[in-house]
Amino acid sequence: METLIEHYGYLAIFLGTIIEGETVLVLAGFAAHRDYLQLPWVILAAFIGTLFGDQLFFYLGRRHSDYLLSKRPHWKPRLARAEKLIHNHQITIILGFRFLFGLRSVIPFALGMSQVPVRLFVPLNVVGAFVWAVIFGCAGYLFGQTLELYLGDLKRYEFWLFAAL
Repeated sequence: METLIEHYGYLAIFLGTIIEGETVLVLAGFAAHRDYLQLPWVILAAFIGTLFGDQLFFYLGRRHSDYLLSKRPHWKPRLARAEKLIHNHQITIILGFRFLFGLRSVIPFALGMSQVPVRLFVPLNVVGAFVWAVIFGCAGYLFGQTLELYLGDLKRYEFWLFAAL
């Protein structure tokens, strides 16, 4: 397991954060605490992954929303909620949608469908992605520190902790 994390950990973080990623990032922060990964690189991989995913969903919403909605009608109720939030709190939503459970991947799509200009979305998305990556990456790292305080040597619990997360 250690070898897999060391060799493919950053790639897994990048791929895992494209769609959702909180669990992946907390786990990666924990792996950084255990010295399998480096926290700055964990944060960078998560930042790039989430930014890429958000830009992709924004583009899909902007250019291919009709086609995608015809194939996924179950998205419509969540899109309706997202559109209402975007209308009422545009800048706040762009900065913080990553923290809204269940709407994380649909909001960039809805933002792409809306009249939000690209020149507004991109810089705010960069800021939001960075803050998200730092918060959840550090949370995983601190989770490891906290467990170590209470459990002592984590090596004997490590497999079960990774499996539980």
